Amino acid sequence: MVKGDPAQGGQAQHGLRLTEFLGTRTTGLHNLEVRPGTGLGGRVIVQGRPVGVTDYASARSITHDYDQPVLREGLASLLAVPVHAGGRCRAVLYGAVRQPSALGDRIRDEIVAAGRRLAHELTIRDEVDHRLAMAESLAAVRQLEPAHAAMLEELRSVHSELRAIAGATSDSVPQRRIYATAQRLVTVGESGPKNDPKVRLSTRETDVLTQVALGCTNAEVADRLSLSLETVKAYLRSAMRKLDAGTRHEAVVRARKAMLLP
Repeated sequence: MVKGDPAQGGQAQHGLRLTEFLGTRTTGLHNLEVRPGTGLGGRVIVQGRPVGVTDYASARSITHDYDQPVLREGLASLLAVPVHAGGRCRAVLYGAVRQPSALGDRIRDEIVAAGRRLAHELTIRDEVDHRLAMAESLAAVRQLEPAHAAMLEELRSVHSELRAIAGATSDSVPQRRIYATAQRLVTVGESGPKNDPKVRLSTRETDVLTQVALGCTNAEVADRLSLSLETVKAYLRSAMRKLDAGTRHEAVVRARKAMLLP
């Protein structure tokens, strides 16, 4: 997560709670609550930019509310980096060593880069949560007519967009979560999953068929999923063969009956 000796991570909302560690020797910092404006992390929350100290014990630029756990851990040189997502500070990453010497540019750049990656993942998670909340709200009233058809179409649109986002995400951790969330939409409003165990589509075959279900042409599917036209055709043919479908429309219908698509 963060390079350093040790490194901590915390969730920054109204304050900061240190939750993840690498290289610590004591437990004094575990779950430590840091208030905005206090200590190194609290100052970072308020200022919204990286802040470091070369010798924590003698640093005058920060308050010393947390001297006991920090000094017991033997930390001297520290750097704290804010993680911004959704227009606010969502977390703070720390890097520290036990000698009073400035952290090098390489370590600083790695911590900052880790913060950017975490910010990107949080942004994706927010979008997934937002879309899932929308879909669940739609599902709660999907039995109401005549809006049922429109709501179902919106749910399918959200499902399609989530899979497109996942396919364009290089980080495997948020990608797996987005795909899992998209799959949850397949059974929204149903009594439970009823997948046909005889049918197994690959991730990309499902991605392509999801876009086809919205009425996209092969060229449009290729553009949305950043694939070549021939690759899209190959995935579609493979999906149709597995579903024993003679047409694109029949493949979509069979996939929905098998609970592979919403």
